[in-house]
Amino acid sequence: MSVIIQGALEQEFAALSRLVGNTPLLGIQCRFHGRLRTIYAKCEQMNLTGSIKDRMALHILKQAYARGELHTGDTIAEATSGNTGISFAALGRALGHPVTIFMPDWMSRERKDLIRSYGAEIVPVSKEQGGFLGSIRMAEKFAVSHNDVFLPRQFSNEANVEAHAIGTGPEIWAQLDSIGVKAHAFVAGVGTGGTVMGVAGFARAQDARVRIHPVEPAESPTLSTGHRVGKHRIQGISDEFIPALVDLASLDEIITVHDGDSILMAQKLASTLGLAVGISSGCNFLAALLAQDKLGSDAVVVTVFADDNKKYLSTDLMREEPERDDYLTPEVELHGITTAGRVCAFCDGPITSSASCN
Repeated sequence: MSVIIQGALEQEFAALSRLVGNTPLLGIQCRFHGRLRTIYAKCEQMNLTGSIKDRMALHILKQAYARGELHTGDTIAEATSGNTGISFAALGRALGHPVTIFMPDWMSRERKDLIRSYGAEIVPVSKEQGGFLGSIRMAEKFAVSHNDVFLPRQFSNEANVEAHAIGTGPEIWAQLDSIGVKAHAFVAGVGTGGTVMGVAGFARAQDARVRIHPVEPAESPTLSTGHRVGKHRIQGISDEFIPALVDLASLDEIITVHDGDSILMAQKLASTLGLAVGISSGCNFLAALLAQDKLGSDAVVVTVFADDNKKYLSTDLMREEPERDDYLTPEVELHGITTAGRVCAFCDGPITSSASCN
């Protein structure tokens, strides 16, 4: 969709757009199952607030203004498990909006503190109040009982998918093209489903053979069962239901990864390569290796490092995690990283030198 915003607001969005997206694409070199491999990962922790959710939040707000659904001074209210709340708090406050975030009260302390640091209000929701589904209901009720409230509705808003169809997907394609390779598969944990569905839409328009694998925790296989089963420690994915944006029939096989294995992999990425990423990033990396196993060790598999580890300092990510015989991380030897071409923020083409774009 073409989004047209004019005047001072246009300048504000242009400035924020320079701080969101255009993230590096890393080639993670490793040995797994006895073979040398490369897994490609978008460094979404390089966005404004340190997560991939900045892409979706910025696009939703920009589109809402263009459609007349959001006006100066309106309150932004959203239900979130953390990163989305941080993004809307930062971007919403930058645009002058009051922000109220409804979130389960068991999310990490860092997420809550970051949201508050941006000047947003948090309404904690307990398991007895309905947990994540309760957060959504309370946000909807808040909008009904208060004037001038905008609900982004990240789990059902098609602008979420569009943000990745016009941003993340094209960036990946251009960056891989700059080093002369094409993607065979893309894998990503499913929270709202915006990332996996948006990248799928773009990638398959370029090559219908690209495989798209959604990822979920083995301890709580929501995608496989259709509802919440058990509990897990990979914050940001597999909340309690299959989001309306997710069309599983259009995707390939669901990949499951244990939460403890994801923690160990995130720890190894930080301690070995200096990549300070969150638990879901460890999960995505292991899922990418499993997808590559099915296609061959030379296959080009891409994933995302969705956020940084600073949001998990009070969680099990910072504690010793016991290994299990069925974990994959002990079999992974990390060797180094390369950087694929970045995309020019002005012309959307690959950056091939330090010279300015003409």
